[in-house]
Amino acid sequence: MNIFRLVGDMSHLLAIVLLLLKMWKTRSCAGISGKSQILFALVFLTRYLDLFSTFISLYNSTMKIFFISSSLLTVYLMYFKFRATYDANHDTFRVEFLVVPVGGLAFLVNHEFAPLEILWTFSIYLESVAILPQLFMMSKTGEAETITSHYLFALGLYRALYILNWIYRYYFEGFFDLIAVVAGCVQTILYCDFFYLYITKVLKGKKISLPA
Repeated sequence: MNIFRLVGDMSHLLAIVLLLLKMWKTRSCAGISGKSQILFALVFLTRYLDLFSTFISLYNSTMKIFFISSSLLTVYLMYFKFRATYDANHDTFRVEFLVVPVGGLAFLVNHEFAPLEILWTFSIYLESVAILPQLFMMSKTGEAETITSHYLFALGLYRALYILNWIYRYYFEGFFDLIAVVAGCVQTILYCDFFYLYITKVLKGKKISLPA
């Protein structure tokens, strides 16, 4: 554990808490992509299948349980509890164009051709592009609520901090995971335009508006 990973994990937790609070307080999931949330739930379910078979630390197990349960809760709130507020007309990204290629890549490029390892690799690849339906939805609606912007910024910051975590681990621990690093860099790049808008708009008290 190092400071970059710890702060990155806290940023990830903050993003999820912000999203859940936004939905619960407003009783609405407007502006949130249900497809992205399904992909994130799939990410955590396939990544943490070792929850009951491999114990690393209490911190590790607690985080795994939180990410699985919170992602499933988010999907439940969107598709059942607050379904009437879900904007399916703008959430139209074809997720099969992400899941199928990512699944194929996980079979071809992995550390070990074993079921759990392939599923872990699948989750890493999928997480790198899981935000695309949300960004696509924002481009169609042409705007994002401030709280949604905070959620996306915290989510992107988590990945950016993990890049620093990998640099730290490479120099001080000799650890390097090419799959995780490349996927993490791709994920961070996808947030770059949003980071710019967040800094130039939201931090100045303005609402993010895009050409729809």
